[in-house]
Amino acid sequence: MPDHSDDVVRQWAQQRPDLDPAPMRTFTRLWRAARMADERLQPVFAQHGLEAGWFDVLATLRRAGRPHRLSAGTLARGLVMTTGGMTKRLDRLEAAGLVQREPDPDDRRGVLVSLTRRGLKVVDRAVEDHLRNEASLLETLSDRERRALDAALGKLLAAWEGGAPR
Repeated sequence: MPDHSDDVVRQWAQQRPDLDPAPMRTFTRLWRAARMADERLQPVFAQHGLEAGWFDVLATLRRAGRPHRLSAGTLARGLVMTTGGMTKRLDRLEAAGLVQREPDPDDRRGVLVSLTRRGLKVVDRAVEDHLRNEASLLETLSDRERRALDAALGKLLAAWEGGAPR
């Protein structure tokens, strides 16, 4: 099924026949899919009083297992954020009563971030709705197509992140 990305590639091929615009099709699709997915994921987070970035932090702490605590630096690296950006996000999450920070006893300069009871309840409810929403967004694809997409994206990300392809 042709989409906007095909139009972009066709137009470039007409205007610059000396170039191969085929990679642009993939990147245009990735970019558009990411933007459209974000638009469809945000409302579910909002229903729980969250932003996507907040959910990412809460979910990362939840997945860490009890006591649902990680260093701020570990959170920043895992979410591919600067420490300054993480500090701002944690300020807002702490003000909302979803996380708490305390000094890291093993690192004088470090801070440990933990889910509060409220944060745990919010993320547990939000992840249920989030997974239902994600599943509905992928209904267009068969299981085989979804596995192939997962594998291709995993291979690409592993190469970009410096890991070995799977």
